[in-house]
Amino acid sequence: MNKVVARYADGRMAKGTTADFFPTKDLFHVSLVDAPEGTKPVEVNTKDLKALFFVKSFEGDSQHVERKTFDPERPPAGRRIKVLFKDGEVLTGTTTGYQPKRSGFFLVPVDVASNIERCYVIVEATREIGFI
Repeated sequence: MNKVVARYADGRMAKGTTADFFPTKDLFHVSLVDAPEGTKPVEVNTKDLKALFFVKSFEGDSQHVERKTFDPERPPAGRRIKVLFKDGEVLTGTTTGYQPKRSGFFLVPVDVASNIERCYVIVEATREIGFI
């Protein structure tokens, strides 16, 4: 099971676990973290999302300031990339799978201390994507 935060393009958010997310499929299910026991998982349509964040914990660290620059002492694996979402959020990290014609791609944040282990970015929810 993966801990995920599904961020919708319209601003909604769903926190929970998933075992059936695949980038090649349009639908997957999230068992919501705050749902009563026995509640069925919610169906999530990938096209409705901004991004799917695979996280270390659901709480995160509100005091943590995300680092946006690469450490010259630790060369990253993959290509350096910067994503500007339509809502103004910026993610910086690396990718091994971005191709402009695909609907999404995985990004690993530059900040190793981030609560985000990786995220699946929905290209339709972005304003600008560029290698850095």
